[in-house]
Amino acid sequence: MIKDTKLAVLIDGDNIPAKYVKEMMEEITKYGTPTIKRIYGDWTKPYLAKWKNLLLENAINPIQQYSYTTGKNATDSAMIIDAMDILYSEKVNGFCLVSSDSDFTKLAMRLREAGVVVYGIGEKKTPDPFIVACDKFIYLEILKKDPEKNDGIEKSEKPDIDKITPKIIRLLRNSVDDAADEDGWAFLGDVGSMILKKQPNFDSRNFGFAKLTPLFKSLKQFEIDQRDHNSRKFKLIYVRNK
Repeated sequence: MIKDTKLAVLIDGDNIPAKYVKEMMEEITKYGTPTIKRIYGDWTKPYLAKWKNLLLENAINPIQQYSYTTGKNATDSAMIIDAMDILYSEKVNGFCLVSSDSDFTKLAMRLREAGVVVYGIGEKKTPDPFIVACDKFIYLEILKKDPEKNDGIEKSEKPDIDKITPKIIRLLRNSVDDAADEDGWAFLGDVGSMILKKQPNFDSRNFGFAKLTPLFKSLKQFEIDQRDHNSRKFKLIYVRNK
C-alpha cells in the first residue's frame, strides 16, 4: 500500500446495501485518501431511499442514472465510463470499486493494466472473476459491527467466520516458502503481500483474527520469531514452516 494513495471510490448503488457504508468508508481510509466518492443508481427508485441521508454524512456524491431499458444495467455502464475518465485525468493513483457484480471484472483488469492499484469491496456472493481481477478484495460482511454488542459485553454465540481448511494451510505454507530466506524464515509482511498476490480476497478477519500475526500463531504448522527493530519501538515478526 502507498500511504499517499489518492483513491476514487465508485459504488454500485444497485447491489450494495446501505447498512455497510460507515464501516466501508472507515476501511477504505486504511488504503489511501478517498478524494473522489461517487455512488451510481436511479435515485427515483424507492429501494435507494436508505442511502440518501448516509450520502451527506459521508460526503458521497450521488450520480443519477436512469434505467432506460428493462433488463439492462445502465448503472454499470455509467460507472465504467466515469472510471475511465477519472483514470485519464490522472487525479488518482488507485480505485476502490464497491460492487458484488462480475460486470466490473474487465474494468478492474483495465485499471490495473494502467498501473493503478485496485481494491474491490463486495459481499461474499461476489463472483471469483471480479475478486481475482483486483489487487485486494474485502468482504463487506467482515466489516459490519454487531449492533447488539454493548461495550464490555460479548455475545455468547460465535461469529460467522470461515474455517481454515487444508487449502488455506497450503496457501500459507507455500507463501512462507516463497518469501523465505535460506534458513526458511520469512518476514510476515512479505508473506502477507505474497498471499494477496495469489488470493486477493484473503483476509485474516475472514477467519476471526484481527491481524495476520495471531492467525499464524494459532496454527501448529508454523514457528514464530519476534525480532527487535533498530528503533526498538516495535518487533518484527518472522514465520517459518515446521
